[in-house]
Amino acid sequence: MPRFYVDLPLSVGQALDLPESVARHVQVLRMQPSDSLHLFNGQGGEYAAEITAMGKKIVSVQVLAFDDIDRESPLRITLVQAISAADRMDYTVQKAAELGVAVLQPVISQYCQQRYSGERAEKRMAHWQGIAASAAEQCGRTRLLEIRPILTLAQFLASGDESELKLLLCPTGAVAWSTLPQSVKSVSVLIGPEGGYSAEEDILSVLAGYTSVLIGPRILRTESVAPVIAGLLQARYGDFL
Repeated sequence: MPRFYVDLPLSVGQALDLPESVARHVQVLRMQPSDSLHLFNGQGGEYAAEITAMGKKIVSVQVLAFDDIDRESPLRITLVQAISAADRMDYTVQKAAELGVAVLQPVISQYCQQRYSGERAEKRMAHWQGIAASAAEQCGRTRLLEIRPILTLAQFLASGDESELKLLLCPTGAVAWSTLPQSVKSVSVLIGPEGGYSAEEDILSVLAGYTSVLIGPRILRTESVAPVIAGLLQARYGDFL
C-alpha cells in the first residue's frame, strides 16, 4: 500500500488535504477516490487513510485508523559524517535512514571539499531532510532520521557525546572489529570525508574517548562506509540479529 510522510498532526477521524508535494505524488501514481494509503508524521506509528476527493492540485483524505507499530532499532546509532560531495552525501543520508540510524551529525573537517554555512547550510539541511523522509516512506520507518545542524568536527568533539560505544573508523585502527564489546545500546561513529580525517583530527578524536577501529583490509569510499558500518552494528547489536 502506498505510504507517505506528512509533516502534520494526525488523528483518527480527521479529514485533511495532503501537502502539495504529497498530493502530486498521489496523482503521479494515478490513485483515485476510495483508494487506500498509509500516512505517518514521524512521531511514531502510522495511519490508514482513504482518498475522498481529488482535484488538479488537491487530494483530500479521511484518516480511518491508527497502528502504533514500531520499526525502530533497539540500538541508537549516531553517524558523525564528515560532509562529502553532494551526490555522495545524499547516498549516505538515504542509506542511513534505510538502515535504521537514529541520528546523522554532519561535520566539517580539514579535508572536506564541501563547506556549507548560512543560507547554503539551511538549504542543504532541507535537502537532506527530504531525502530522509523519502527513504522512510520506502523502508517503513515511522520515525525520521534526525539530521542535526552542521558543526565542525572540533565543535562536535567538544559537545560531549554520551554514547555507550564511541568509534573512529580508521584504516590503521588500533583494535579489530571482533574485539568490541558484546552488548551496547548506543553507539556513535566518526566517518571521514573523501580524504579521511587528518592525523591531528584522529588524535583529537581518540583524546575525546573514541576508539580507533579497523573493519577490514580494504579502504572504503566515504559513501560506502555509512551503510557498511550501520549494517555491521545492526547485525551485532541491533535488529538484524
